[in-house]
Amino acid sequence: MSATTSFLTEDMCQQAIGVESAPSTTEVERGAIIKFAEAIEDTNPLWNNEWEARHTRHGGLVAPPTFLRSMKTLRAELPFEMPFDRVLDGGSEWEYFEAVLPGDHITTIDRVEDMRERTGRMGLMVITTAKITYRNQFDAVVATQTSTVIHY
Repeated sequence: MSATTSFLTEDMCQQAIGVESAPSTTEVERGAIIKFAEAIEDTNPLWNNEWEARHTRHGGLVAPPTFLRSMKTLRAELPFEMPFDRVLDGGSEWEYFEAVLPGDHITTIDRVEDMRERTGRMGLMVITTAKITYRNQFDAVVATQTSTVIHY
């Protein structure tokens, strides 16, 4: 348990909020969509049956929403070191705007949205909120993922 009562300063928060990762682009492959759907045991024909998917408004296979978790994403690098040994995933919220199709090139950028600290049973914690934006080759936002990470 940490005896530290405070770590973050206002200046540190100002330096970190808005920091973005380098972009990372992944091409969406038809086979990867099918394998992903099989791996999560989702039998929706939109993800794994080309014939049935062709008769939908999409005109072919579509990636399942959770497929975006498989995109390579670089993390935004904080301008300082965290003095904690443990990290906990505090959850994510997703918003979806466009279908992801085979052949799409999805570019991800991670951006620090907020940082705060609080003291819990385990001692001091720094809670970071970051947003990953997923854009296709037409620069349309297909989804966003807002995640919370807890350092303690």
